[in-house]
Amino acid sequence: MPATIPGITILGATGSIGVSTLEVIAAQKDRFRVVALTANTQVDRLFQQCQAFEPKFAVMVDADAAQQLESKINRAGLEIQVLQGLDGLIEVATLAQTDHVMAAIVGGAGLLPSLAAAEAGKRVLLANKEALVMSGQLFMDAVQKNGAELLPIDSEHNAIFQCMPDHYCQGLAAVGVRKILLTGSGGPFRNTPFEELARVTPDQACAHPNWSMGRKISVDSATMMNKGLELIEACWLFDTSPDTIEIVVHPQSIIHSMVEYVDGSVLAQMGMPDMRTPIAHALAWPQRMESGVERLDFFACGQLDFQEPDYNRFPCLRLAEEAIRTGGTMPAILNAANEVAVQAFLDQKLPFTRIAVLIEKVMNSVDSRNADSLDIILEADARARDAASRMILAA
Repeated sequence: MPATIPGITILGATGSIGVSTLEVIAAQKDRFRVVALTANTQVDRLFQQCQAFEPKFAVMVDADAAQQLESKINRAGLEIQVLQGLDGLIEVATLAQTDHVMAAIVGGAGLLPSLAAAEAGKRVLLANKEALVMSGQLFMDAVQKNGAELLPIDSEHNAIFQCMPDHYCQGLAAVGVRKILLTGSGGPFRNTPFEELARVTPDQACAHPNWSMGRKISVDSATMMNKGLELIEACWLFDTSPDTIEIVVHPQSIIHSMVEYVDGSVLAQMGMPDMRTPIAHALAWPQRMESGVERLDFFACGQLDFQEPDYNRFPCLRLAEEAIRTGGTMPAILNAANEVAVQAFLDQKLPFTRIAVLIEKVMNSVDSRNADSLDIILEADARARDAASRMILAA
């Protein structure tokens, strides 16, 4: 038990990661203090969370939603200060009474508050992979400069972290690491006949066989862009290149990722496909604590399968690798184009198979620059979103 109970801010409390985080904390009430909860527009769900955990602060990004939440909180007699907008997110990410920040806002919207938490020297529990995809060098520099701790929450990166030696920051070659084996389920369309992919619906794309996730991330899993973004993230987290990372399709999602060593050893982190495991690991690190996750039953698992990824079926993998090899602002361009394309697909304005086509067109039309300032990164993000939106309207 820590001498003082750490305070935690959850950015994106109403999403799947935020909800799972609160479930873990609810089972460990004497180990953590919930200081702040944030959401975009889900007033009722955030209000329920405020009633259950009584944070000091609650943030709604949407101004109208903030007013509704404040009214509910006042009527309930809760002593919770309601903030709004990006400024509110940044404020609660940097509070003196906050020790841990769960960065779980989906997409590029999570970049600025996540970066602010790193600049404030917090323990950043990073579930928002886009923060590193968009601003990898700036983010990692902020972590090092400000004495922050960066712990990955994505099940794959958390697995890799668990399989690495403590001193991996000396360089992977120096500690005998040959390969990072980044696993992925292959999503719901791994075996779907290729000619049927153009007709798949948003509901079909969001029906992930193993994980319960938000709609945007579910579509990313269906296109395997999620794995492409994770490849970029892994390059930054573990200071390596795509040449050291191999993507392995593992449909059962029991092995969450592996690390191969030069002596032939391969260390794997295994467990049920439940995000409470990496969340509990990062919250308690370097100790361990109960997560509430069901034990892995090897006899029930039966067979574990592994396949090479099909880059023709999943062109987003190729695009992500091209983006990290190009460097500069190209990963931010990739991410922005993907977010616009996925939303267009969810709105039934773009066929599933055109997501990758649109992203590639945007990457070819928006020039990459050196990503040496946040302004340049945000400008590239805006230019890519504008180009993608115009291409959708023109289609």
